[in-house]
Amino acid sequence: MSLIVDKINYTYEIGTGFERHALKDVSLAIEDGEFVGLIGHTGSGKSTLIQHFNGLVKATSGTIYYNGQDIYDKDYNMKDLRSKVGLVFQYPEHQLFETDIFKDVCFGPKNLGLSKKDVELRAFEALRMVGIPEELFYQSPFDLSGGQKRRVAIAGVLAMKPEVLILDEPTAGLDPKGRDEILDCVKKLHEEMGITVILVSHSMEDVANYVDRIIVMNDGVLTYDDTPKNIFTHYRELEAIGLAAPQVTYIMNDLKQAGINVDTTAITVEEAKESVLRAVRKGM
Repeated sequence: MSLIVDKINYTYEIGTGFERHALKDVSLAIEDGEFVGLIGHTGSGKSTLIQHFNGLVKATSGTIYYNGQDIYDKDYNMKDLRSKVGLVFQYPEHQLFETDIFKDVCFGPKNLGLSKKDVELRAFEALRMVGIPEELFYQSPFDLSGGQKRRVAIAGVLAMKPEVLILDEPTAGLDPKGRDEILDCVKKLHEEMGITVILVSHSMEDVANYVDRIIVMNDGVLTYDDTPKNIFTHYRELEAIGLAAPQVTYIMNDLKQAGINVDTTAITVEEAKESVLRAVRKGM
């Protein structure tokens, strides 16, 4: 078991007129190697929740266990946790600061106290993983496209060799091509390295296409935790909390209501195409 969250609560500005309960009795378990989507409207608590996973924020009450250890124990090595649970913030390219890409990616492993050789080897491997060509390694990160900057920022976390990779809206601000490239890169990392991935996203299409499990947050409460197909059958309930389903879900339900015998649990374009073709072959 990789990560267990046990009844955590988090309150901002305790004892002031601005007190707000951001998380309310949240419990969940994320297994090693899972690809999890985390969705919720703005202010639902999803970003606050992921900052608890690597100890950036400490719960007001409740406990978090990583690989069986309570991360709030006084002797727990929080620095080690943050190297194992890597968090890539929204717009991570804003955190790029070195004169060239390679130095930027070296920053994390260098702080682990590794030798110069090991640091550079990790940086090289991480940049190759995210598809940055070698001829760009010594360019300024500020000369790159938005999608390339995002890849470099992800490489900086990968160079720490995390067991869990958390991505907070990794495609925000990117065009469709850049978005697909980033998510395909993340999918490849998950499949080839077996790394646990937690993807925070506002895009229902993205979570439908990539994740195996979806956690839905609403006003600090964990509302749903299930497979994408099961989650999106509740599309009316999702709408009531400010979310939606993939466009395919609405199309398939409309076709069903029109008397066409299609699979309303289809959540990707490919699944919908196969279902419609089957219905056509059977005379609808």
